[in-house]
Amino acid sequence: MRVIHAFNVPRSGSGSTAASLATIAALRDHEGVETQVFSRSSRELPAGFAGRARAGVSAFYPAGAVRDFRQALASFRPDLVHVNELFPLISPWILRACREAAVPVVMTIDDYHPTCPIRSHFRDGHVCTECLGGREWRAVANNCRGSLAESSVNALYNAMVRKLGMITGFVDQFISPSDFTGGWAVRHAGVPADRMSTVNPAVRLPPAPSDAGAGSYIAFAGRFVPEKGVHVLLEAARRTSLPVRLSRSAAHSASVELPPDVEVVITRDRDELDAFYRGARMLVVPSIWFDSFPTVGLEAMAHGIPVIGSRIGGLPEIVAEGVDGELFEAGNAAELASKAAALWADPPRCRAMGAAARAKALARWGAASHARGVMQVYERALRGRRAAASP
Repeated sequence: MRVIHAFNVPRSGSGSTAASLATIAALRDHEGVETQVFSRSSRELPAGFAGRARAGVSAFYPAGAVRDFRQALASFRPDLVHVNELFPLISPWILRACREAAVPVVMTIDDYHPTCPIRSHFRDGHVCTECLGGREWRAVANNCRGSLAESSVNALYNAMVRKLGMITGFVDQFISPSDFTGGWAVRHAGVPADRMSTVNPAVRLPPAPSDAGAGSYIAFAGRFVPEKGVHVLLEAARRTSLPVRLSRSAAHSASVELPPDVEVVITRDRDELDAFYRGARMLVVPSIWFDSFPTVGLEAMAHGIPVIGSRIGGLPEIVAEGVDGELFEAGNAAELASKAAALWADPPRCRAMGAAARAKALARWGAASHARGVMQVYERALRGRRAAASP
C-alpha cells in the first residue's frame, strides 16, 4: 500500500506531529506501507507581522501548497491519503484534490480544532465551549489568541471549514486517539459515528520496567502551559511537602510562572526523558482541559510507573483507578495531594500498580498494535471508496 501523510508542523512542534511520525514509522516497520510525507512547517514563516500575514492568507487558500500536493498525487499515485492538522500552511483544500483523483482520505482528529478555533476549548483558566453550534465569532469577541487579527483568522477558518463541509464531506474515515475526543467530534462537529474509530497512539516500549517503589520524586512531563494544570500539582506538593520534579522538552518554552524553588529538568532527547521517567515514583497528569490521550501517561506506564490523572477528557481511558494509577477531580489540589501522599507512603503498592501499568502498555500501546488498528481503518476507507465507485 502507498500512502501520503499530510500535516502542518507548528513552530514549536506538537504532540500531533509526533503522533504522525510515530504512525508512519509503525506502518513502515510492521505493515510494509510505502509512505511519502507532504508537510509544511510554520518554522518557515518569517517572524513578526509578515509571518502572521502569510499564515493568515495560507489558511484560506495556499495556492502553492495545493499545487504541490496535486503534483504529489500525480507522481506518487497513492492508494490513500492520511491527513492530520492542516492549519495554516496546507488547508483542507487538498481534500478536494483527493476527491477529484478518487483517492480515499483518512483524517486523524487528536484535538478539538473542528469545534474550537484555538483547538483546546480552554480559555482564561477554564474549559470553554462558547464556539459550539457555529458560533466561531465568540473566539473574536473573547480575543482567544490575544490578538484580534489572529483570533479573526482562526474563527473565519473554522467557519469556512464548517460551512463548506470540508471535513465531513471529503474524508472517508476518521481516527481519534480516545473515545472521548472521537465522541466529541461526532456530537459537535458532525462527523458520522460509523466513520470514526478510536486507535490509541503508539509509544516506545522500554526493554525492562523501572522500580516505581524506589522512585525519588513525583514527576510531571509535558508543556508548561496553563491547561496542563501545573499549578494544581504544585499546590498539592505544597500541601504534602513531597518532592516534585517537572520536565519539559528543550524545544518548548514555558508560558506559566513557576516558583523559584521548583526543580525543572530540560530534556533534549528521548534518552533523557526516559531517564526522567525511571527516577519517578509516580507521574501526575493534572490537566484541567479536555486532554485527549496524553502520551506522557502512556510513556510513564510503559516504564512501569503508575499515573495519577485528572478525571477529564481521555485520561480515564488511560488509568484504571486503583489498578495502575489513580484519578482525581480536575483542578482539585486537595484530592490530588491525598492520593499522591497515600501512594507515596506505600512503595509495594507503587510497584504493583507500576507492574499493571507496564502490562497494559505492552498489550495496548506498542507500535505493532497501533499499526494494526490504523490498517483496519485504511481498509474500511478503501472498501467504502470501491463500493461508492461500483455501478
